[in-house]
Amino acid sequence: MKLLPLAALLFASFPTFAQKAKPTENLVQYAKPLVGTARMGHTYPGATVPFGMVQLSPDTDTLSYELNGKYNPKVYEYCAGYQYADKTIVGFSHTHFSGTGHSDLGDFLVMPTTGPLQLNPGTADQPERGFRSRFSHQNELAEPAYYRVKLDDHNILAELTASNRVGMHQYTFPQSEQAHIILDLTAGIYNYPDKNVWTFVRVENDTLVTGYRQTHGWARTRTEYFAMSFSKPFVSYGSRNLSKKQVYRGFWGRFDQTKNFPELAGEQLRLFFDFKTTAGEKVKVKMALSGVSTEGALRNMRAEVPGWDFEAVKRAGQALWQQELGKVVIESPKRTDKENFYTAMYHAALSPTTYMDVDGQYRGLDQNIHKAEGFTNYTSFSLWDTYRALHPLYNLLQTRRNADMVQSMLAHFDQSTMHMLPIWSHYANENWCMIGYHSVPVLVDAVLKGVVPADQAQRALDACVATAHQQRYDGIGLYEQLGYVPEDKSGASVSKTLEYAYDDWCIAQLAKKLGKADIEAEFSKRAQNWQNVYDQRIGFMRPRLADGSFRPRFDVLSTHDQGFIEGNAWNYSLYVPQDPAALIAKMGGEKKFLPHLDSLFTMHLPDKFFAETEDITRDGIIGNYVHGNEPAHHVAYLYNWTSQPYKTQARVRMILPKMYRPTPDGLGGNDDCGQMSAWYIFSALGFYPVAPGSPEYALGSPAVHGATINLENGNTFRITVKNQSDKNVYVKEARLNGQKLTRPFLQYADVVKGGELVFVMAGKP
Repeated sequence: MKLLPLAALLFASFPTFAQKAKPTENLVQYAKPLVGTARMGHTYPGATVPFGMVQLSPDTDTLSYELNGKYNPKVYEYCAGYQYADKTIVGFSHTHFSGTGHSDLGDFLVMPTTGPLQLNPGTADQPERGFRSRFSHQNELAEPAYYRVKLDDHNILAELTASNRVGMHQYTFPQSEQAHIILDLTAGIYNYPDKNVWTFVRVENDTLVTGYRQTHGWARTRTEYFAMSFSKPFVSYGSRNLSKKQVYRGFWGRFDQTKNFPELAGEQLRLFFDFKTTAGEKVKVKMALSGVSTEGALRNMRAEVPGWDFEAVKRAGQALWQQELGKVVIESPKRTDKENFYTAMYHAALSPTTYMDVDGQYRGLDQNIHKAEGFTNYTSFSLWDTYRALHPLYNLLQTRRNADMVQSMLAHFDQSTMHMLPIWSHYANENWCMIGYHSVPVLVDAVLKGVVPADQAQRALDACVATAHQQRYDGIGLYEQLGYVPEDKSGASVSKTLEYAYDDWCIAQLAKKLGKADIEAEFSKRAQNWQNVYDQRIGFMRPRLADGSFRPRFDVLSTHDQGFIEGNAWNYSLYVPQDPAALIAKMGGEKKFLPHLDSLFTMHLPDKFFAETEDITRDGIIGNYVHGNEPAHHVAYLYNWTSQPYKTQARVRMILPKMYRPTPDGLGGNDDCGQMSAWYIFSALGFYPVAPGSPEYALGSPAVHGATINLENGNTFRITVKNQSDKNVYVKEARLNGQKLTRPFLQYADVVKGGELVFVMAGKP
């Protein structure tokens, strides 16, 4: 077949609007992949392209999920494989999640070494006993689509870049008669001894290796294929099989499979490839991935990176990032503002990730091979997080992609034996993490905003209704029967009830749009179920039991065993995004609601609050407002439903610098597949989607000095900020296309048709 030039091929599937409205400034310089790699951010610093299938990144440790037969809490730090405080690197693997609070992946770890061959990873305190290496951040550089580090123990400069489906390594070796490249198929993130179900490798020739591994982890049945190509022939190769002794091994024992044997299989394999190198010689490696087959991986490699020009792949990847970042061009005299904003834009374009080969084939939830017809198939849907702001952001900046993501969710539904939309899905698996059925607001919001073709609206509604009626899932049967989830039958019951009620409201909005009065009535009624867990006597949401009584043992500050998940009663009692006015009335009007809301940002939490959960730390909390977790992300905007919207403006401008800084420890919690970053983008621009499924945004206080949003439909939406300063956090006046806004809200339709929103700022409310 005829191969397109690399840059042309990489740009081919992207909208053309950005090519007409390119920013003149290099925006890539402001995106900092190292932000969030320290403490609880759980981001990775390695090389990837926007929504790329390959995330080629260093792993600083590969701790086991299991310790003495129990969960090892230390592994939580390594959800992205990398911790900034570490001083050694084990290797570079090709798949990573960004910002999650649980993990998987870390496929196909590669590590270059010199000297006597070592096929164990060593330890962090004694790296010289294995193939890992010390490194210094002074010799490390992370940019979009490029990562570089000096491996001190081996005197090797490692450089990484990537296309969508291919990771490219460039290793600059010293002169050595004993240079090696190790391929570790035992390594993984959230690993444990039995996670590998099977691995298979073929050495096709002296520059090409193919294979796969199947794992059993967060994804119960995950199979990933690879094709690995070297820029120069290896002089010898070998392997070590670390699999536990098998009762039956057939007659393969007649071969010595440890040296130069071309076909290997087992649960735990490590391979090595030997080279002789001259001083400064660059040995390059390409690793292409596929969820379908090794043939698919090879096809991906030949289509995307047919040659060995490392710099060309890097330039093409960074050009894609420039195009993505240029969808919003901000103005600010402060470099830190640009670094915060474009790092957030970067993190918001890391996932969901492409999950199909260049020919459209992908592995489905049913483990069969499907072909995406007319859409790109995506995976890694962290929906409990991302329905709130990330997918609404895509409805502005990534309309074509978000339409494809909806098609991917509907394909998941079609392949599901449970007849459900995804809850938290990745790599042809449903992992059932977190609560709610938050594909629903993603689908509904996209349909109502015209992002999804009208002929898919009924299909989307049918999938939403079927999901909401799946009684086997997480207390839904009891929820339908009682109007709430009882805590004595299903834990985190209050959170489930509140989130189901919001999702049900979304279904009612779509049913109304489609003229389905019976469905609208059913789900409008279900949307009121939040009232069934509100205890009027104490003014908080509270767990109820199956007999209808409120559970007597209750602590409004505790997060442990109180009916909530990743939050407590104080902040979750504010979770009625579909109807804040009704919530305010229920809580006794502004007189009682405002003190509750005010106190959230000013009260002090006792230390025991942090002892009960690994993913909430003081880094991510302001008072009792938990910005490091998602349930309260809309809360600062609730003042807009009261007579004091100026407090939203002050709270937002207070949260932004406290929770976001352009440093490795600059995220106040897990980035959660871009949700934290999407909150920043919206809030810095001055508005936020409190209730996806609604046509409205709530206004806040812009942190930028101006911005231009380049929309995929060719229109531009301009944000002009007058009298901006760190002290002028209050909006004195807001004008849309010259007309003064009388309410602190903005319509989606007004943004996408283009125009100008002018904020006039002041130092007093």
